[in-house]
Amino acid sequence: MKNVKIYTSDTCGYCHMAKEYFRENGIAFDERNVTKDVEAKKELMKMGYMSVPVIIIDGETIVGFDKQKIESLLK
Repeated sequence: MKNVKIYTSDTCGYCHMAKEYFRENGIAFDERNVTKDVEAKKELMKMGYMSVPVIIIDGETIVGFDKQKIESLLK
């Protein structure tokens, strides 16, 4: 099973789309909501990102909801 982490915010439409994609495909993920979790926001900024979603699949980072890249990393 792949290790999937996604940094999200409450108002991000692409974050909701990404989470729905993972749920529909039965892919477990660790959500880090930067709106509710100050530590998650600090982690995201330390990595050099200021926008969400940031999806990390087994150490590979995807900025935004890039379905093709997500699917290639999940295979």
